[in-house]
Parts: sequence; structure tokens; C-alpha cells
Amino acid sequence: MTPNPLKRVLMLGNEAIARGALEGGISYATGYPGNPSSEILETLFKWSDAHDVAVEWSVNEIVALEAAAAFAFSGRRAVVTMKQNGLNVAADFLTTVSLDELPGGLLVVVCDDPGPLTSSNEQDSRHFARIAQIPLLEPSTPQEAKDMAVYGLEISQRFGLPCMLRAVSRLSHGRGPVSLGPVASKGPQPRFDRDRPKVGLPFLVTRNHARLLRLREEIRAEFEASPWNGYTGPEGVSTLVVASGLSATYGLEAIQTLDLGDRVGLLKLGTTWPLPRERILERVGRADTVCFLEEVDPFVEEGVKVVCAENGDRAGRIRFLGKNDGFVAGPDGPGVGEMNTDTALSALGRLFDPAPVQGEPLPEDLLARARDLLVPRELSFCQGCPHRASFYALKTALELDGRDGFLVGDIGCYGMAAGTTGFQQIKALHCMGSGMGNACGFSRLKEFGFDQPVVAVAGDSTFFHAGLPALANAVHHNADAVFVILDNAVTAMTGFQVNPATPAAVSHGKRELRIENAARGLGAEAVVLDPVADVNAAVEAVLQAVETGGVHVLVFRHGCATFFQKRADRSARPRVWVDAETCLGDQCGCNRFCSRILSCPAILFDPETGVARIDEQVCTGCGLCVQVCPREAILLERSEDGNP
Repeated sequence: MTPNPLKRVLMLGNEAIARGALEGGISYATGYPGNPSSEILETLFKWSDAHDVAVEWSVNEIVALEAAAAFAFSGRRAVVTMKQNGLNVAADFLTTVSLDELPGGLLVVVCDDPGPLTSSNEQDSRHFARIAQIPLLEPSTPQEAKDMAVYGLEISQRFGLPCMLRAVSRLSHGRGPVSLGPVASKGPQPRFDRDRPKVGLPFLVTRNHARLLRLREEIRAEFEASPWNGYTGPEGVSTLVVASGLSATYGLEAIQTLDLGDRVGLLKLGTTWPLPRERILERVGRADTVCFLEEVDPFVEEGVKVVCAENGDRAGRIRFLGKNDGFVAGPDGPGVGEMNTDTALSALGRLFDPAPVQGEPLPEDLLARARDLLVPRELSFCQGCPHRASFYALKTALELDGRDGFLVGDIGCYGMAAGTTGFQQIKALHCMGSGMGNACGFSRLKEFGFDQPVVAVAGDSTFFHAGLPALANAVHHNADAVFVILDNAVTAMTGFQVNPATPAAVSHGKRELRIENAARGLGAEAVVLDPVADVNAAVEAVLQAVETGGVHVLVFRHGCATFFQKRADRSARPRVWVDAETCLGDQCGCNRFCSRILSCPAILFDPETGVARIDEQVCTGCGLCVQVCPREAILLERSEDGNP
């Protein structure tokens, strides 16, 4: 239900951004799912009918940005969301559309993942705002996130440029009070002006680039008076903390904790490109020492140094402390990992060497007591996850082949197969679709004596996001490449969003695209199997593919257990149990194979007898353990027709 306007509610940062987009008058919201950004579009989906907003998950980030830009071309406002990795995918269009004039508003929301918590890098997306020369906003609270979304759409339309709003994981997923405003109207009837084409022809680029730089200076002038930039502290202090976005809250907390409020000032910057030059010089020029707090790169730090170097007569000699000189550093070093209050406390504590903050000491045995409460278990696929069967089949097939073969993959649920849950089979894992591209390169190595089989794995959403070009490349160059597409029907890792391979019944009437049809259309051999129903058939298919030349696409199709079990009748699950008389437990030659190797959360061992047992509240009845148990001690209850 949409929150009532003009009320104060508790919101996630992502929910606040979604609300701000509504209050900013968007007609369209699009994006590609990726933590920590996914909840923005998920929230807008819930509110779309009530506020007449078109919302969609696009096939990838550049398509999402291109589609959103079409609304801005036609005079309407739109928002596009993604995580930091996705901005790389969208960057080509972002750095060209910024040269055009957008009659509507276009807000580009990028949620970075310092740390990272669930990403393959901890990229700082702010650099792209400088590359594209577009305004950049960094909120420090959910309230600011909401308000900045409204403002970002407004200045985007007013200046005719995309505007970037950058959040980070702790803001996106942190909660705070948010005062709501009214939802704006959607604007005039959309219409594309044919007399004002949006074309990036070479002879127009320099003219448009000059216009872009003029607009940058106009935006800078507006940012000088922006309420998102502010100073806290007494006048005349010699030490200044300059912080942006969420890091400003850490800096303020550290100053208060160390009781430095009368000795240190805090300059909070919420508009970080273009930097408000005069506002910075006003405060930095009065200080002897300036300490920078930000995530992840020294983006503001370097920008402020440039401002001071260009205005040496006003800035004077200043001692700069930040990430470049290693003064501000977390446990892993400067410029690495999240900013937090502890890092800010460490920096200011070393600067002033105040008396240590006294608090109630923690019990010495606290860590030991906490460990006693936790059940030790390695990170694993969910119970019933079809990827467990897929990687068992892949591991078995490559072992049978005997040529030291290996897997290459990318980020997603199945990326955990680089660890024990997937038998440590993935040996190269980077960005989405990279495994399929790697496989093309490994194929060419055969000309130089390389003879190891290589299998690339990708998810269903990833296949349409980034795998199609690699498949086209493999077919075009007559590669010897095996691509295994793990089709579990949803984009599971980021919250079960739909994708082109999602069945139409689940995706509310959208047309389902079959992976095998796309592969065959590109000229590749394609076979569809269910590795959960028959793991041995999957083994045979992989073995045959790696032993045969050419491009092979194996679609391992079985629905995501976590998603579909939520929709299923629990009473209809097949029952799996262990024959205690047959299971040898610790004495079995399998060395607890069913639990140790499969890492299924539903398989437990009785500490007294050492015999395996099935947790029926957790088990989904997939039956993989039944198929692979060397003792045939795990049984599956079957119906009268013989089916599970």
C-alpha cells in the first residue's frame, strides 16, 4: 500500500528513493536487479497501479537506461536503477546521452556496494558522473535520499541532462524516518519533437560538448547555495572534516563521541559533482588541517585538492589527511572497504590523541559465548536448489573425461560453486557473462596446444543480459565451446525478479523466451535437461558435449526451489528419509558424502549415532541425495504411478 502523503514514516533508503521518484513525477521506472539497488524498483512495482507509473525489469542496464531516456526525450520524467557493476554496462549510452538535450527528467540511481557485501568489486561509481559531466547527488539519510530524488528529477529537466543519485549499501538498506510530500503530476502529453533530433554525429559532438561544459558551470553555481551542503561546528577552528554522503554521519558521530565539537568543524557535501568551489574555499581556506571521510575512493579528496591548488592565494598551506596518504584507513587499508564510525574515530583519535572513550567493557568470553549459540555451517545453496545437482553433474562429467577440465562462470547464485557448495568447480568468476566470453578465448588456445575441456556456466537472466553476444561470437568463429545455462526461471540471487526466461504465468502475462530457441536461432546445438530429475542424464550430456567439437548449449532447467516452494502446497512435497539400518554414518566409505559434499541444509547427522537424518521441515523433496547416495540409504516416497 502506498504511504499516505504528508506523513512521516519509517523507510529503507531504497524505499525513500522510490518515494522520491514518485513525488518527482516519474511516468516510467526501469532497471536491472542487483543488490543493493533492487528494492527501489520492487517498491515502485507495488505502487505503480495507484500512481499510473510504468515499471519494468529490463534485460540489462544499458537497455534500461536507453528505454528510460526515451521517456525523457518525449518530455516525461523517468528513473533508472542499477548497482555499481551495472553502470559499467550502461556507461556507453550514459556518456553519449549526456551530450543531448532532454526535455523530460532522467534520474540515474546507482547503488554502490563498498565492502563489498554481495558484489564482485567495490567500484566507486562517482567517477562516471565526472566522465559524463552530469550532476551527482550523495544522500546521507533516507530523508535526503527521498528529497534528492525529487530534486534530481527537477534539475535534470531544467538543465536537460541526466542526473546521478549515488547511494551505498548501508544507506540503501538502512531505515530512517521520512517525511512524505505530495506525488507530482505526470506532466504534459508525451511527444517527441522531430525538429530537435537526438543524434551523436561527429560534427555535433564538439558543439554539444561545449554546451555540456557550460551547463556544468551553471550547475556548480546552483550547488554553491544547495541545502545539501552544510557546515557544523564553531567558527575559527583549525581542523576541518570534509565528508560526503553517508560518511558525513560517521564523521559527526565520531566528533561527538570524542567530544571534539569545539575543536573540529564538519563540512558535509551532498552535491559532489561538480563540486561547489566557493563553498569549499570558504571553509577549507580557514583551516590548517583537513581530513576527508568518504566511500570508497578519494573522489572528493582529490577534487578539493584541485580546487585549493587552483586557488592557492585563498587556500594557503593546508595539511591534507585522507586516503591518498593512508591516514584514513579501515582494517584492510586506505581506499578499501566501507567507511564507518570506527574508521572515523581512529583517524580523529590519532589526530588529536584524546582520552579514550570510556564505556561499559564487553565480557571477555562474549565471542566464545556467541559461537556456542551458532550452528557451524558453510555457505551453501538453498535446500532443493537445482544448482546443487547441476554442479554435481558437471563435476562428475569432467572427472570421467579425465583431461583436467574446469568451469568458468560469473556472478549469481551459481557463483557460490567456486566454493564447497558447488564442489569448488568454478575456476574463473568475474562479471556477468564473462564465463561465456572466457570460453571463446580458451577455445582458440587449442591452436597452441591447450587440451583441457572448458565449460562455461551462466544463469537464465545472465544469458539474456550478457551471454547472447558471447554465443554469437562462438558460433561465428566455429569455437569448440560448451555453454551450460542454469535456467531456474527467476533472477533468484537478487530477489526472484522476472527475466525473459521466466514462465508467462509467473511473469504476469509477459512473453516467455526460450533459451534453447535463441541458441538454435544463432546456430548452436541446444539440449534441455532437468538435472534434478535425472542427474545421470545430465552427466552423460555434459560428457558427450566436451568430447564433441563445435558449440553446444545445454539448458539445465529446473525451477528455483526457494521461489516455487513458497508458492507450493507443503503437504504435496515428496517425503525423503534415511534408512537408519542401511546408513553407516561416520563409518560409511562416503565420509558423510550426503552432508559434507552436497552441503544440503536438510541433511543432518545425529551426534549420538552418527547416522544421517532428514529435516522434513526443510527438505523440498528434490531427491538428489537419493540419486547419489552410494549406500542407497536415502529413500524417496513415491506415488502409486511411480513418480516422486
